Amino acid sequence: MESHITVKGQIVIPASLRRKYGIKPGTKIKIHDDGERIILKPVTDESYRRLRGSLPGKGALQTLMADRALEKEK
Repeated sequence: MESHITVKGQIVIPASLRRKYGIKPGTKIKIHDDGERIILKPVTDESYRRLRGSLPGKGALQTLMADRALEKEK
């Protein structure tokens, strides 16, 4: 697939790719330059869901609740 750059530096993402990756008006796009190519990654609800649980730790809610309990004790 190919697209063209406008005078303002904008590109058009083909409709088939927008549907495939859930890109809608207002969707944020992360832009990464790896030195040889430009990589565009949409930031969608689905991309956030895939990240859930991928980081180590107890979880933010449990940590927050424990901190609040300690503050009450003081």
